[in-house]
Amino acid sequence: MDKITIIGGNELHGKITISGAKNSALKLQAASLLTSQPMVLTNMPELADTRFMVELLEQLGVTVYWPKGSGRMQTHVAEIRSTIAPYDLVRKMRATFNVLGPLLAREGHATVSLPGGCAIGARPVDLHLKAFEAMGADIVIEGGYVKAAALRGLRGAHIVFPFVSVGATEHAMLAATLAQGETILENAAREPEIVDVANCLIAMGAKIEGAGTSTIHIQGVTSLNGTTYNVIPDRIEAGTFACCVAATGGEVLLDKMIPDSINALLGVLRQAGVGVERGDNWVKISRDKNVALKAVDIDTQPHPGFPTDLQAQFMGLMTTAEGTSIFRENIFENRFMHAPELRRLGADIIVRGNEAVVRGVKALKGAQVMATDLRASVSLVIAGLMAEGETTIGRVYHLDRGFENLEAKLTNCGANISRSAGD
Repeated sequence: MDKITIIGGNELHGKITISGAKNSALKLQAASLLTSQPMVLTNMPELADTRFMVELLEQLGVTVYWPKGSGRMQTHVAEIRSTIAPYDLVRKMRATFNVLGPLLAREGHATVSLPGGCAIGARPVDLHLKAFEAMGADIVIEGGYVKAAALRGLRGAHIVFPFVSVGATEHAMLAATLAQGETILENAAREPEIVDVANCLIAMGAKIEGAGTSTIHIQGVTSLNGTTYNVIPDRIEAGTFACCVAATGGEVLLDKMIPDSINALLGVLRQAGVGVERGDNWVKISRDKNVALKAVDIDTQPHPGFPTDLQAQFMGLMTTAEGTSIFRENIFENRFMHAPELRRLGADIIVRGNEAVVRGVKALKGAQVMATDLRASVSLVIAGLMAEGETTIGRVYHLDRGFENLEAKLTNCGANISRSAGD
């Protein structure tokens, strides 16, 4: 298993170009199952997760052409060869479960393993399945697999989600594009990635209104076309690098991104004393590391609130802030698993249920730590960049799931960070 070694203390200076959004790209890959025509996705991030999805799509009959380093993926599935998504592939990543809806909509039946992925709580798929049942699917869970059938096709339905769920909103929207009649999704999630998926589906011929609001209307069509579509920039990657610069000091331009997508983070960075400038498609983050950061409280909320996927990174930043910050995690349970590892670096963090109290310390000290999930792993990178001495992070395969060329992007800005084969 690879490990990452960081010698802390270096300021970051330069420019980082933000990659395509993982959380959008994966759903767009699943959307390729909805059409028999070729699709081209550009600005595709090369990640462990997007590669896992390619493995699954190929098993289902999709031809994928994705030259390394091109950022351009072409898919074509004239005919679905299999409607079974096996455990060996789906267990690696939750997003692979999103092939269920497109298979069900196009073929009328599908058998998909219950998903795996990061161990950050139950994250049930009940809302996904209830949405499909509302659209007329018969669903049985047997032997760890979801067996779904709608042999006469899915039907439009009025679906009110009991709570906001990004995954269920996206998945129901994918399936509803080929359902008969109108589907209305109420209490829908409003994340930028949902708007991106909707825009791609519209380019394919889908009829969707309201994406980005809490009510989405989808008028089903009989078939979808292929298209060429550019994946939006990854707001979580942009926010992560913003936290890196805020932690180390220096000045970095984050390029080819959507500033409005991380408004909540930019607001709290300013409160903490970090310099923020912004343009149409860039943000410049700057900080004098001789001036202490100020502690800021965080409550994670659905978009446009503070994203749960940036909670761990901001906590890493707050470990050396002046004062006490309180983090309330309102989206996922078990999402403070980075706290014990940050404590190994000298952080003062007390966790009580969904609340973590972070008392700023003068400095962190390098140590051996272990990544527990994707976002937690990068919080350890942030802490390591500002810690005194050497920090070694194990199990960094988590990082590879969501960050493209992380070490290279940081090294180019002056970080002392390297990867090596682990024990």
